[in-house]
Amino acid sequence: MQATALKSVSFLSLLVWAAAAGATDSTSPDPVALWEADKTAIFDAADVDIDAFRWRARPIIVFADSADDPAFQRQIELLVARRDELVERDVVLITDTNRVERSALRTKLRPRGFMLTLIGKDGGVKLRKPFPWDVRELTRQIDKMPIRRQEIQDAKAAARGAQ
Repeated sequence: MQATALKSVSFLSLLVWAAAAGATDSTSPDPVALWEADKTAIFDAADVDIDAFRWRARPIIVFADSADDPAFQRQIELLVARRDELVERDVVLITDTNRVERSALRTKLRPRGFMLTLIGKDGGVKLRKPFPWDVRELTRQIDKMPIRRQEIQDAKAAARGAQ
């Protein structure tokens, strides 16, 4: 079941990538545009410049030495099961399961085996965990961030203004 969930999400991501690649003149699709088109897509760290998401999204990067790592599979399962809550908070999911080909994110964040990292919209590291974390705990952390608090206040003000 865990591998099936990961494969279906990866397949969805591949479809989004393929559609975007065919729709543009560029040889490599823009990850931000892909994410804006499908906020449930999961990206590979090798294909993403994290700075492109600054002030737009909160990246969650899941590192492992292999996609077969049980902690990695469990974390993806947890994230996919409640992805609507992550979409609501502008989260972009990024994975890195290749320790041999060191992505820029792997070089910058230097994980040892499995690691979950939450990056804020400002580009700063907000959380590192060496074990899978539940979405409920992640959303609590996100909701405590000053930028997220402002987003919530702005949404409430907009709702009051619409009445």
